[in-house]
Amino acid sequence: MSHFLYPEAFWLLVVPFVIYFLLPKVRGLHGEALKVPFIDDLKSIKLKSEHLRISPLNSRILFSLKFLYILTIWTLLVVAAARPQYAGEPHRLKAENRDIMLVIDISNSMLQPDFYAQGHRIDRMSAVKAVVSAFIEKRTEDRVGLVLFGTLAYLQSPLTFDKQAVKEILLNTDAGMAGNSTSIGDALGTALKNLQSEENKDNKVIILLTDGENNDGSLSMAEAIDLAEKEGIKVYTIGVGGGGNFISSLFSLRNNEFDEASLKELAKRTRGNYFQAKDLNTLAQVYQRIDDLEPQSSQSNVVQEIRELFYIPLMIALFLLLGLLFLPRRALND
Repeated sequence: MSHFLYPEAFWLLVVPFVIYFLLPKVRGLHGEALKVPFIDDLKSIKLKSEHLRISPLNSRILFSLKFLYILTIWTLLVVAAARPQYAGEPHRLKAENRDIMLVIDISNSMLQPDFYAQGHRIDRMSAVKAVVSAFIEKRTEDRVGLVLFGTLAYLQSPLTFDKQAVKEILLNTDAGMAGNSTSIGDALGTALKNLQSEENKDNKVIILLTDGENNDGSLSMAEAIDLAEKEGIKVYTIGVGGGGNFISSLFSLRNNEFDEASLKELAKRTRGNYFQAKDLNTLAQVYQRIDDLEPQSSQSNVVQEIRELFYIPLMIALFLLLGLLFLPRRALND
């Protein structure tokens, strides 16, 4: 299928006619006639070769051919300026892509060292960084956003294909940077607001991770759940902790304080799932299960062959312009 990228360029075809019919003819510096003092002597000279004269009829024909020749060149240049293109059949590429908003608790309780990695005790924040960073790296076709919260909730990154930037922000985050308390409602509201402008809600997902309960902020947990259900965006909730042994519970002041009932209700009412991550392996399995649950087929990517054709009329016009050099000089001047 052929088409013109700039069809409005064809308005330029009227320019030669405007110049010829509307603009006044160019006159000589001394008027229409050249005064010659010895004109009487020239009158006595008779042309011996009558065939050298061009009759008025031949002159009009020659002028018409010259005008058509130049008009043809101009038309070809206008066609080239309109950018003719050949467009092949569009082909849609199927891909699996999602918009994932990560909402992560960075309150002080995330410093509890009740996770283990290779036999060594690590804090919850370090475990989350390791697992979520690996999760982000696998998002080849997805857009990822990041909300971090404690006392306050902050949108650290809107949805973006630059996963490396999101990962760097997360790795450079420390627990306690956003305050000591936990504002789950405000964090969820911030994530929902960022996804609100998106038209297609089917491939939008929020993954909320916390080890606490909603004890601060302007939005209560009940209000946040109602808002999430109204927006129709699926929310997966992850409760971190609660997997220590008897000895660790004696020395840990905050072992299992997340509001499991609210997290379950939030997931249920938004058609998501609730998970509890008691250790590093479980946390990794949680994100793997979310990854398996959420593939969405998309056909939004369209590939279409576009072939430029403007060079064809342009080359013809250049050859015709060169042809002007070989036309009789008299033909150009008439």
